[in-house]
Amino acid sequence: MLFHEQIIHSLYSLVISIFALIKQSYTLVCTPSKPRSKTKMIAQVIPMQMRNDDPINIPIPPPEVQSPLRILVCPSGFKESLDTLVVADCIEKGIKRVLPNVIVQKAPLFDGGEGFAHALVATTGGELRHLKITGPVNIPLISHYGILGGDQSKKTAVVEMAAAAGLRLVPKDSRDPTITTTYGVGELMRAALDEGVERLIVGCGDSGTNDGGAGMLQALGAHFFDIHGNELAPASGGAALCTVADIDLSGLHPRLKYVEIEVACNCQNILCGPKGVARVYGPQKGATPAEVELLDTALNAYASAVSRKLGRDISTVPGSGASGGMGTGLLLLGAKLRPRYEAVTEYFGINDDLFRNCHLVFTAEGRLDSQTPQGKIPAEVALRAKKHGLPVIALAGTVGPDAAANYLIGIDAFASIMQGPIPLEVAIADAERLLTDAAESVMRVLMLGQSLRVRDSVVAGGRASLLVQPPK
Repeated sequence: MLFHEQIIHSLYSLVISIFALIKQSYTLVCTPSKPRSKTKMIAQVIPMQMRNDDPINIPIPPPEVQSPLRILVCPSGFKESLDTLVVADCIEKGIKRVLPNVIVQKAPLFDGGEGFAHALVATTGGELRHLKITGPVNIPLISHYGILGGDQSKKTAVVEMAAAAGLRLVPKDSRDPTITTTYGVGELMRAALDEGVERLIVGCGDSGTNDGGAGMLQALGAHFFDIHGNELAPASGGAALCTVADIDLSGLHPRLKYVEIEVACNCQNILCGPKGVARVYGPQKGATPAEVELLDTALNAYASAVSRKLGRDISTVPGSGASGGMGTGLLLLGAKLRPRYEAVTEYFGINDDLFRNCHLVFTAEGRLDSQTPQGKIPAEVALRAKKHGLPVIALAGTVGPDAAANYLIGIDAFASIMQGPIPLEVAIADAERLLTDAAESVMRVLMLGQSLRVRDSVVAGGRASLLVQPPK
C-alpha cells in the first residue's frame, strides 16, 4: 500500500471510530441500578442552566451522569512495551483527566505471556524461584518460575514460557524462528518438578519461537530421531524438525507421570495448514517467506511424528499451535489445553459480576487487527461485555488495515494511541504517555456524545431550535 493510501485509510478508520464513539456515548447517560436489556439503555436528561453566550441558545450539559459512571478497564499488555498492570493504570489516568470522580475498576488480564507468573504469584501470596536457563538463542539467562501460595489443594508451580523463550528475549538482529528454542521452558519445568510440585500451570503467550515445543521436551528428557536413526541435536530450533521421524519419551522426567499440567493458551491457534502457526505468526517473529515455508514443512513432519506417538492426528487440534506450536509438545506430555481467558479469569478470581456493575468497558492490546477476534483478550472481553449490553472501546498500539473485523465480535469503537508517523522504538519508549493521552481523548469524545444526547432530548421536547437548520 502506498504511503498516501495509508494516510487515507487511517483517516477513514479514524472518522469511523470517532462516530462509533459518539454513537455509543449518545446513550451512555443511564441508570445502572436497574436491569438493562442488551439493546436499550435508559437515557436521563440532566437539569441544567441556560448559557447566555450559547449562539443557538441550547443548554450545555455538565460532563457527568445522574448516578456515578462506572468504567471497567480489562486490558492485555503491549508486547515488548507495557505490561498489563501499567496499561490499566495508564487508561485509568487518562479517564480521570476528564472525569476525576468516575469510578474505575481495573481488571488487568494476563494472556499467559509476559508478567503472568509474577502476577499469579503475587495474587496467591506465593514465591518466585530464580535460576539460570538456556535462552531462546542458546545464550544463558536468569529466568524464573513461581510456587503458588494460598489455599492450594496441590503444590502448584506456574511456568511462563515468555520468561524463557519470549520474543522480548530475542535480540532484534537475531530474530530467526528457524533456530530459536523452547529448551529453557523445559528447564524451568524440570526445576519445578525437582521441587516436588503436583500441578503445573503453563502460560503460553508472547513467544519468540517456532519449534513446536521440541526444545522443551528435550530439556525434560525426550529424544528426537530422523529416518536413519540419527538423533537431532538439542535446542536446535524449528527448522531441524524437517527430518524428524521418531520421538523417544522413555527418558522423560519421572515425576511427569504424577503431575497435572494445565496450559493457558490461545486455543484458536493450530499447528498446521493454511492457518498454521508458522504461516500466521512466523513473519511476526522474523521469518522470511522462504523461512515460513521451511517452518511449515518442519511442523508438518513434527505433527506426523507426534500423531503417531499419540495415536491421533493433532495437526489441527485447538491450541496445538499455541506459542509457536509448544501446545503440541505439551499435548505429548498429557497436558490439558485451556482457553486462556477462561483460565486466567479463574486463576485471578475474575467473574461476570465485574460486567454487571459497570456502564462502559475499556480493553487494549499492542496490535488490533484481523487476528484479534481469534481468541485474543480484547475479543474475549467484548464477547462477555455484550452479554450485559455494554459498550466496548479498544485502544491499541497499532491498528491493522483489517481491524474492522473487530466490530463483528462486539468492539464498538477502537483507536490507535499513535500521534503521528513516529519510529516504533520511539513509540515504545513513550508508550505510557501515548496511551494515557489516547484514553483522555476517547473520554472527551464520549463527553461530546453525551452533550449531543442531552441537546437532542431538549430539542425533541420543543424547548430549543435544531442544532443544524435544514435547507429551505
